[in-house]
This record gives sequence, C-alpha cells and structure tokens, in this order.
Amino acid sequence: MLLNSPSVTLSLASRLPFLLPFFSLKLQQAVAQRAVREKLLQQSRESPPLRTPLLCSRERTTWVEGTMQRGRIVPRVAALLLGLMGLLVRGSDLQHHRYEDMVRALFAVQSECPYVTRIYSIGRSVEGRHLYVLEFSDNPGIHEALEPEFKYVGNMHGNEVLGRELLIKLCQFMCEEYRAGNQRITRLIHDTRIHILPSMNPDGYEVAAKQGPEFNGYLVGRGNAKEIDLNRNFPDLNALMYYYEKTNGRNHHLPLPDNWEQQVEPETLAVIKWMQNYNFVLSANLHGGAVVANYPFDKSRDSRIRGRNTHAATADDKIFRKLARTYSYAHSWMHKGWNCGDFFDEGITNGASWYSLSKGMQDFNYLYTNCFEITLELSCDKFPSASALPREWLGNREALVSYLEQVHHGIKGMVYDENNNPIGKAEVSVAGVNHDVTTGVDGDYFRLLLPGTYAVTASAPGYAASTSTVTVGPAEAIQLHFYLKKAPKQNLKPVKPHNSKRNLSSPKSTFKLGPR
Repeated sequence: MLLNSPSVTLSLASRLPFLLPFFSLKLQQAVAQRAVREKLLQQSRESPPLRTPLLCSRERTTWVEGTMQRGRIVPRVAALLLGLMGLLVRGSDLQHHRYEDMVRALFAVQSECPYVTRIYSIGRSVEGRHLYVLEFSDNPGIHEALEPEFKYVGNMHGNEVLGRELLIKLCQFMCEEYRAGNQRITRLIHDTRIHILPSMNPDGYEVAAKQGPEFNGYLVGRGNAKEIDLNRNFPDLNALMYYYEKTNGRNHHLPLPDNWEQQVEPETLAVIKWMQNYNFVLSANLHGGAVVANYPFDKSRDSRIRGRNTHAATADDKIFRKLARTYSYAHSWMHKGWNCGDFFDEGITNGASWYSLSKGMQDFNYLYTNCFEITLELSCDKFPSASALPREWLGNREALVSYLEQVHHGIKGMVYDENNNPIGKAEVSVAGVNHDVTTGVDGDYFRLLLPGTYAVTASAPGYAASTSTVTVGPAEAIQLHFYLKKAPKQNLKPVKPHNSKRNLSSPKSTFKLGPR
C-alpha cells in the first residue's frame, strides 16, 4: 500500500520546508527496522554472529526498540538517521517509468484512492499505446456544475521526460496526502475535477528511453513514432484570429479547417477530442530544455523587427502573465531568471517574443476552447538522470499545486432561461476584454479574471442579453448567475457566419526548433 511504503515519508515531508523535524515515530521505527535487519545481515557475513535469538518480525521489532533504548546500537541508528533525509527524498517511486511502469504506477494510485480517482484513455498513439489520464474528483467521471475542470499534460515531446515523471509523482502525492487528511489537497480534490495526462507521446518516450539519459540527443524521440512534432501539429487558428482582429470577427471558439482530422496525428486528434468533451478552464503543458513559464501567443503577428522577435499578446495578456508568475515564483529557482544559459525576467516569457511557433497546443487551447494554457519548461536537461529527479520534484511540487489552485479565481456562474433551465453554449463576455467564453452543457461558465470591477454580459441565440457588474477579489471565484428572457423575434440578432473554408494558414516558413 502507498500509505505504508517509503514514499509516504515524502508525503509527510512535503508539509514543511525542512524534512527532519516532522519524522513520525512510526516511520522512524519502520525505517530503523529495515536498516537494522540489513545491517545485521551484512554483519553476519563479515563477523561472527551476534548472540541474539531468532525472532519473528514482531519480536524483532521489540528487540530493536529495546536495544535502541539501551544504547547498544546507537551508533548504527545515528548513522541511519543521518542518511534518512536522503532516503526520504529518493523514494521508491522517484525513478524513470517506461510505458508499462507508468501504467502500473497510475493503476496503483487508482487502487489506493478508488473513491476519488478514475483512469480513462483518450485514445491511442501511432503504435497503439493508450494515452491514459488519471482523474481526481470527489465524484470521478461526473462533471458537477460550478466545479472547474483542470488538466496537466506531460511528455508531449517524447525525449522531454521530466514532466512525465513529475506528473506521475503528483498523482501519487495527491493520493497520499488525501489519505493523510491534508486539508489543502482534500479541498482541491473536492472542489476541482483534475485530469492528469502524464504522457501525450508514449511512443517517442520509448525511443528516447532506449538511449537513456547519458546518450540521449536533443531530437531523438522528440516526435511521435512517425517523427512528427506534436507541438507543431494542431490546426493553425492564429492566422484566422489575426485576420478576425482586423475585421471585427469572432474572438473565441474559432472554427476548425475542413478535413482537419486527416491533417493531424493520432495523439493530436485524441487531445483535441478530449478538449471537445471536457470544458477545461485551466491547463499547463510540461516540457524540457529550458526553465521558464511560457504564455500565449506562441505565434507572432508580425515578422521580426530589426532581428528581434515581437510580443504577441492575447486579450488576456495580464492574466497569462499572472499565471506564469504563479508557477515561476512557487518554483524553487525558475523565478531567478538565469537558467540554462538564458535569462528570462521573473522566469516568464511570451512565446512569440522568445521565438515564433506555429500550430502549437497552448494557442490552440485559447482559440478553440475556454481553456487557458501555458507551457512550462522545467529542466535544462531534457532527459535528466534518475538521481536528479528528487531535487526536481522538490523544486516543482509547490508550483504544481499553486498553479492548479489558480483555476478557482475570477468569476463563475450559471446561465438560465426564465424557467430556470440551464442554457448551454451561451456566450459570456467581459467589457474591455476581447475574448469570450461559453457555458458548458450544464449551463455553467468559468472566467479567469484579475481583481477588479467588470461589466459582464451573458447572451444566447433567441434570448435578450443580460449585463451585470461584479467586483472580483484576490480569493475564491465570485459567483455571478444570469437569467435570460426570450427576446422578441424582431430583436433577434443574426449569428455571424464563419468562413471556415478559407485557408488563412501562413505559408510554409522556417522556424527555430527550440524546446517547445
């Protein structure tokens, strides 16, 4: 059981910045028992046997406690306790997981926390491996109205493996902490529907893992089994968005091009279908090769000006900066700026100002769904050694939880008709912010906003729009509900047609193949 494994030590240790002070007596005893047994076994091989009787496990425990109290093995135990800190951090689960190992680890978590977890597959890779997601919720498999949906995606590039291992560990950590009664984790699981996809590219990972950390190249295993870069494989909606900006066109949920399903890889198709089936509010995509929190847009609106890339801001640029800072400053060293030979002020960057990237996943999230996504570059080394994983986990643990908590900021509410029936696909707009969100099938909506006062309007075809003023604070999301009345027929506004057939994708051009 996870609760009785060495990894639970990490779970308890996570509550305080210093590891030693919180050791529980039970854990000390368990670790001491194992260490003494190993020491006695080694001693029996190197020197005459100790004059102690053969004992069963319970009796041996009593003997160990008694000899510790009498000081007969104090030097050995003292040496053990000095090394206990390293044992706590190492943990049996902090290791690289091949595909089968990852699947076993996820199902082990589900077995330990069956009432708050669910495992499901969103599809298969080119080589037929399942893309497994572990869900955390107090009602797994069910969307509860006004409970936001969150997702983490790791290992999009197969050779960028730290995100994969961090997400596996996060799953174990959340289960352990929930069982231990950690109020912060319990509240997150009860109030949020959390979806964790540790590996979007399991085929690429297997290619990279065959070489291992010592010999892995910058590109080996980056793409899927067909060597396609999945972060340059989503439909290009930026070009359409930039066109609509000039023509006062639609600012959200842009239409997909014709035959888009035939133009993307199976892994990309699975993730897009996943986005269509769940009304995600916030997300992060975990990469490697740099240490920085990268926010949209990734694709530049303009060409380079005097050799410099230009900032491509979304309508929610301030919110994205805040989200990126949340992760950066909760991370142990990302916010310091200097990492991997690069400098990023506060440890964050706009994607396009770093380098322009077309057909990326984070821009697609923002333009096609209600979801705000950032890209987290988490390590200089794309495939760090197993010995580096404990430090990386400790450096990212608080950031992973703090970022997840951001899904509960801004406003949320229901949009009803006059008879209190929820209205799906109603649009919710904020004055001064040229990006709308829509309600889910249950009529609920979620809008991330910074603290301030806003005029918010809800509208739907066949109904008169309704506007309310709301003041948002820095804490939990403010609930704001709307009740729409049927509009007279003469007042109905025609819906703007979308020219989805027009090909507005940019011509093929060279691009920098950076970490993203």
